Amino acid sequence: MHQYLKAIGFGDIRTKNELKAVLRDVRENFNHQTIVSYRQGEDFCEIRKEYGQCIGISMCGELDENDVFEPAYYFPYFQGSGISTYSEIAVERKIEKEQYVGMCEDSRIGISLIFTVQNGIEYMRERQAGFIKDLTTSVTLSGLSLSGMILLPVIKDERKMESDREASDNRKMLLNAARSGDQTAIETLTLDDIDMYSQVSRRLANEDVFSIVDTYFMPYGIECDLYSIMGKILAVRRRKNSLTGTELYQMKLEVNEMEFDICVPVDCVMGEPEIGRRYKGTVWLQGYINF
Repeated sequence: MHQYLKAIGFGDIRTKNELKAVLRDVRENFNHQTIVSYRQGEDFCEIRKEYGQCIGISMCGELDENDVFEPAYYFPYFQGSGISTYSEIAVERKIEKEQYVGMCEDSRIGISLIFTVQNGIEYMRERQAGFIKDLTTSVTLSGLSLSGMILLPVIKDERKMESDREASDNRKMLLNAARSGDQTAIETLTLDDIDMYSQVSRRLANEDVFSIVDTYFMPYGIECDLYSIMGKILAVRRRKNSLTGTELYQMKLEVNEMEFDICVPVDCVMGEPEIGRRYKGTVWLQGYINF
């Protein structure tokens, strides 16, 4: 049973029979179907069933020569909005199945972002057509979260906000230069990190860590596409799973100047989300590559 089914409103599934009933509904009443040539006499097929606005379950497998669908795996998805990042994208197939993970570098985050590719079957089609070499395009990121907490914002005056923007722009330029092998930029970043560590250490004696750290984006656990995040809420709306009736929050967050959407059950959020407040939690990161 996929752990993140709960994030799109299927938290009441307890047994394999209940799961089989949901997956049977996906196979019999799907909204979208995409097929791509796979191997001689076989096609790879993806079917999707929507269970609310922007949420649903995707099931992937093979179609044999008699058009019989043999499911290989499934996963819950949440479609984000807008453009999260634009950069060079690397895509790799998972070892055990025809599913893909993507990786991109964004100087605003400072780390390589690894995400589960939502439109892997489109990637297969583009790869067969020969359009994938040196792929540089935009990605719409989204996250599924099982639980989270709402925090109050950090109050800043205009001078502080302007100073933060200048520091962020300067750090992004240094990071880009360091990736190109600029030794001076590498040394400057190292010294900046040492200064930041000493400043934070002094402030922690009298302040709470969440009043010092405004937002963050950090890898979480062993899985490569899980992240611990804290971000400013830019928009929030309540949706409902059409099958189970579970209410969900769909929020647009700004994390380290990057915007993306997350989905989380209402009952699993501590606090009341409002624009300007912050959301803290763990997300399974997904991405839709805009070919």
